[in-house]
Amino acid sequence: MYVFGKKEIAAFVRVANSGKHFRYRGGEGGECDTFEKELCEKLDARYSLLLTSGTAALICGLTGLDIGPGDEVIVPAYTFMATPLAVLAAGAIPVIAEVDDSLTLDPVDVERKITARTKCIIPVHMMGLPSNMNALCKIARRHRITILEDSCQAVGGSYGNKRLTTLGNAGAFSFNYFKIIGAGEGGALVTSDRLLYEKALIHHDGGSAFRGHQLLIKPFCGSSFRVSEFVGAVMRAQLARLDGILKRLRANKAALLAELDGCPAFTLNPVHCQRGDCGVTIALRFESERAMRRALKELKQNGISSDTPYDSGIHVYSRWTPILEQRGAADPRKNPYRLTTKKYHYAKDMCPRTLAILASTLYIPINYQKNAAQHRQLGRHIRKLLQ
Repeated sequence: MYVFGKKEIAAFVRVANSGKHFRYRGGEGGECDTFEKELCEKLDARYSLLLTSGTAALICGLTGLDIGPGDEVIVPAYTFMATPLAVLAAGAIPVIAEVDDSLTLDPVDVERKITARTKCIIPVHMMGLPSNMNALCKIARRHRITILEDSCQAVGGSYGNKRLTTLGNAGAFSFNYFKIIGAGEGGALVTSDRLLYEKALIHHDGGSAFRGHQLLIKPFCGSSFRVSEFVGAVMRAQLARLDGILKRLRANKAALLAELDGCPAFTLNPVHCQRGDCGVTIALRFESERAMRRALKELKQNGISSDTPYDSGIHVYSRWTPILEQRGAADPRKNPYRLTTKKYHYAKDMCPRTLAILASTLYIPINYQKNAAQHRQLGRHIRKLLQ
């Protein structure tokens, strides 16, 4: 979350003074409903659903796609562990595929991992970087499987002429403190599929049967991923800031890239859609982990903010201990791995290309508080230190 100020505070106070803190039973047509309408308008989508988290958005999306026990869902080996956790929460099995040099899902490995049980692919637009949606959508159409975009780290990003979350069957956003816009915690599901939306709506609110929704399907037993009107109000203020935030981030990244391009010490990781990249970070690829570590040490010693995705803990599949050990639920009787006759095998070295790419990649975050000129100066400094 890059900006939080008077507009968000005023939105919070507005709800507090209204006395309508719950989005239903008096809150209908209020902040949450209005935010969903405004989000759809920005994305050119038909339906959106404000939720408690990005994980909740993924779970509701999978529910809307009729994903359940016996099904397989392909996820990338580099993503926050919430992505495969959502698959398990739906009762399905996460199948882990490699990422390529773009740090997003490798279409070639995705096709290798497809089986008769595969029902969905979840591309993750990591660090604001768009996945190869053209290739992945072609694969999905060829195999007649669905796509649920995990855009939790890429709010507002795009691919071609379409916003992320609108290229597949549905998409998920996260609005927690560490995302581009947020309310401390929150998320949203986006889709243009009416039935998918209704199933997600019912699953997100166990009280849907009593809300007076005009539904095409009968309510089933759902859960509770509702948010308050406070979240809706703050997110309306944040959404109004989104395009301005992205414009500044992208300008700063472009300035930094202009100075770093062509430096012999590293290569720039490819981006599938430069124009749609959110601009939150630059990824530098070195010839080896040793070279990356040497560069990382040099940058840190000179006070330059930098890190490596290899050290990002539960964003790397090899650290997903509960999943690698197939502990899919507290009660073994609910464990998705025990609800299927097929046996699965995970290992820490099962995606060697992903590990090699992450271990040789260095991140430099874009500083929203600084301007393009300062990023150009930073780029010259980095180039002098590393070349």
